[in-house]
Amino acid sequence: TDLRPLDILSEMVPAGGLAHGMRVFQVQGVRGFQLAASRPRALGFPASRLFIHCDRFPEEFSIIVTLRVLSVPAKRNEYVFTLMAEESPSVLVGLRYAPDKLHFLFWSQEHAGGWQTRVTFPNVSLSDNQWHTLVLAVSGQSFSLTVDCSVPKDVVVETPFPASLSVKRASFYLGNRRRRKGVFTGLLRQLVLLPGADATPRICTAMNFKVATLSVPTVLQDLPAKPASNEVLKYPYETDTKVTLGSRPPCTRQEKAQFWFNASRRGLYFCNGSAWISLLEVKQRLDYVEEYQNLVTNSETMGVEVFTIPKVGLFAATANRYSPPGSAIYKWTDGKFVPYQNIPTYQAQSWKYFTIGKKIFLAVANFEQNDRGQEFSVIYKWSRRKEKFITYQRITTHSARDWEAFVIEGEAFLAVVNHREGNNHNIDSVIYRWNPKTGLFETNQTIPTSGAYDWEFFTIGPYSFLAVANTFNGTSTKIYSHIYIWLSGSFQLFQSILTFGAADLEVFHIGDRVFLAVANSHSYDSGMPAPSNFYAINSSIYELNITAQMFVKFQDLLTYSALDWEFFSVGDDSFLVVANSFDGFTFSVNSIIYRWQGYEGFVAAHHLPTVGCRDWEAFHTAEGSYLLYSSAKEPLSKVLKLKTT
Repeated sequence: TDLRPLDILSEMVPAGGLAHGMRVFQVQGVRGFQLAASRPRALGFPASRLFIHCDRFPEEFSIIVTLRVLSVPAKRNEYVFTLMAEESPSVLVGLRYAPDKLHFLFWSQEHAGGWQTRVTFPNVSLSDNQWHTLVLAVSGQSFSLTVDCSVPKDVVVETPFPASLSVKRASFYLGNRRRRKGVFTGLLRQLVLLPGADATPRICTAMNFKVATLSVPTVLQDLPAKPASNEVLKYPYETDTKVTLGSRPPCTRQEKAQFWFNASRRGLYFCNGSAWISLLEVKQRLDYVEEYQNLVTNSETMGVEVFTIPKVGLFAATANRYSPPGSAIYKWTDGKFVPYQNIPTYQAQSWKYFTIGKKIFLAVANFEQNDRGQEFSVIYKWSRRKEKFITYQRITTHSARDWEAFVIEGEAFLAVVNHREGNNHNIDSVIYRWNPKTGLFETNQTIPTSGAYDWEFFTIGPYSFLAVANTFNGTSTKIYSHIYIWLSGSFQLFQSILTFGAADLEVFHIGDRVFLAVANSHSYDSGMPAPSNFYAINSSIYELNITAQMFVKFQDLLTYSALDWEFFSVGDDSFLVVANSFDGFTFSVNSIIYRWQGYEGFVAAHHLPTVGCRDWEAFHTAEGSYLLYSSAKEPLSKVLKLKTT
């Protein structure tokens, strides 16, 4: 072999048309084939069209597949492709998908007594209506599966792939095994056989790993920006279309794949089964910010969390300083936040909303001991019957500042920032892992931190990261904050960044670029002369340099005891808002919205009067876009509305 890719899918697309039983659909901006089950033999072609000079299947090879799998019922298998001899019902080579499993099949006469060998890759979840690219590399007894360029899953079996598998009088079949049963119901974009090589290094070079391509049929490639001639499209693109006019209609499974035209916004939206996705609309631009609601809180508010409970509504949880009366949850009702539930807390610092399966949780970081001298933070669970949050699990913490919830390889984690224990700021913060059997979070890993304030979890491609904002080591705020990467089942140090009383980390994307914003709160070192102003210092924005595999400084912005960054978008524009809390003289300080302006970086666009600003949250409703800020110096937070043009 000359190691050229053998495009199985393209063989089914005759010049100037499509094979019977194939239709082209475009989903999430990506095209794929839908295969009909009525005539499975029509979706086949002789293997001799690919194996021109040799009638043997390669001994070592890779199979590259890009597909979009619909929900597959339990105990059902769907075939991605098969290679079958004309005179036999046996599958010579095949790939099939079952719920959470992928099976590779092959026939080995000499080693398995004429039986079919099945290589199973467990815990492969593809039924999420998203595009995925799989690379299956085969060599002897070793089989390796890479999904979306993540960590490969390796399987070694007793029966090696045959060294001499004849493909005489055999045919490839797309999405079936020559029968109607087990036909592939999803969309297929790429199906390539690469002899003699592991294709992973060739595939895993693009930013969008899920639709990485080695070879796709012409009909599925992007259309040219300018048509080459006045011809109509050569290939039909089909869908069942219904367009609804008027006010926002419901978007459920019944309305899936329907369209809604919003005349007031001049926008066209698509229902994905749960939410309306914008396809075409006149892009909004931020004009100015206006005060919308004064939210009276139980006491000063250290943090705020805005979240949506499906089929219930939009909520905001405030982390309030004093107990009693504790902290509060507000529900968005008739365009305003109104009190919904009070929860006992002890100098609460922050809330974190997260879900595990169908379970809904809200965790509070308590900074002080309760009335009995016990110090713990609490995880609350949403009761659908009571429509309230109820106590679920208490976890011992030490002056907790923040919770971060995240999922890695299907497992749920919860990380707490422990700020100090007594006067000792150099203590461990803890990462907990969800145990599905006990239904509780259990200690998984500890990480040394110094007066830490914040965790920030983020992913880049297949890699998971967790960054901590270290604030004070007992003598200085000029210390390193750390970024950790998940490798071999635990977080390991990836990079250290010098910070000055770091209080918050915010990771965000603009196009293909990845940024990290650090909020520096104050500059203090017991061994150095005091600066003219502890609080007027630069906060920094870093950008990921993929070549150097590290974050490098992109921009410094003068801030005043910055405690939070919040990234948000309006139309095509990107913004960062900083929580300036104290300038060394007064807590009445302007917090600033910065607009992304490309080569210029972030440029100040709006100056917002705030008092002891501690936290920002951006949120959206059907009526518009808003910012909510919490004040750590008065029992009054504010909702601001973004006025757009």
